[in-house]
Amino acid sequence: MATDHMGTYDHYNSDAMTAIKNGEGNQRDAAYFILGSSKFVYASAARLAVLKLLDTMNASQDVLALASLEVNLDGIDVGSSITVKWRGKPVFVRRRTADEIQKAVDDDSAADMRDPASDASRVKDPEWLILLGVCTHLGCVPINGAGDYGGWFCPCHGSHYDTSGRIRKGPAPLNLEVPEYEFLGDGKLMVG
Repeated sequence: MATDHMGTYDHYNSDAMTAIKNGEGNQRDAAYFILGSSKFVYASAARLAVLKLLDTMNASQDVLALASLEVNLDGIDVGSSITVKWRGKPVFVRRRTADEIQKAVDDDSAADMRDPASDASRVKDPEWLILLGVCTHLGCVPINGAGDYGGWFCPCHGSHYDTSGRIRKGPAPLNLEVPEYEFLGDGKLMVG
């Protein structure tokens, strides 16, 4: 009897395998359905993983808060400047005198400049000059009101900038950068 059961088992297995090979019945359809469903599940999981990865790359709230800086201009006297910190870098806010403005405008065409730029292209209001306080040579912080041109002087390697923040002498290749800014009115400035 034992052999009879084995024969029945082998006979059933043989018939089932032949049916699968021939694609008979619902077995082929079920296999395709399971294969397709598993691929859908894997694709959904991969999509979710990519979305979570991209979400971790978004800026956090504390970083977004540093994206802009509001500066009160009321306390800055003519001829003086302040330095504020924005995105971890110094920003020079200078209220220029009429003589400094005139000298910068006169130098637009008369002076030989390494990085030519007119004073008007660097300011929105001639009285106010807003600059990123990082020397374009090696990233030092220049000293306000110093140097051969009365603007800024970088003591690290001797770069001299004029009252418009343009490089005039020394190894710096470019003018001091002008960040994005706008005047809000009521003596307020928004940097960034």
